[in-house]
Amino acid sequence: MQIEERVVGDVMVLNVKGRMVITEGDVMLRDKINSVVHQGHSKVLLNLAEVTFLDSASLGTIIGAYTTLTNRGGVLKLANLTERIQDLLTITKLTTVFETYDTVDEGVKSFA
Repeated sequence: MQIEERVVGDVMVLNVKGRMVITEGDVMLRDKINSVVHQGHSKVLLNLAEVTFLDSASLGTIIGAYTTLTNRGGVLKLANLTERIQDLLTITKLTTVFETYDTVDEGVKSFA
């Protein structure tokens, strides 16, 4: 798994690529979120367009990232969900927790 970061205005966009699986993806994402928060970013958009697989541990890490940012006055939103990830969020009722957007541009604009 890879995570590329870029700043758009005052939003940190994290482009996640590959398989998000236990011991690889979940640790990498948790470390990246902690780094982003430490850098002072409070608006984070996860771009999941290129995630090929997401396991329950990595879903838990996304929930943890949401909690970390929320507890520090920040916001985490999701963009470009694959059909499988969208189904997973629906089944787990997490669609009521996360704000999701079809594109990165829509997600970035939503922070305004």
